[in-house]
Amino acid sequence: MQLLNNWRIILLLCLTLGLAPFFPEPHLWGKLKWIFGGAVGMKGADWFDVLLHGFPFILLLRLLILKLIPSKRN
Repeated sequence: MQLLNNWRIILLLCLTLGLAPFFPEPHLWGKLKWIFGGAVGMKGADWFDVLLHGFPFILLLRLLILKLIPSKRN
């Protein structure tokens, strides 16, 4: 659980796995444009690719929510 709450590791994952390959555009950005364009022709492997490259950003969002919402633990 310590690993999932480490800012440095999650940011590193976002900048590497989340955005790779970087040229001509970040891979995740291209897939998101494809989805918002109607996802015509997307196959199972393409959806898995979105999940794989998007997972670091999901972890980052999770960490932000955990830090911004005060816990009810005493």
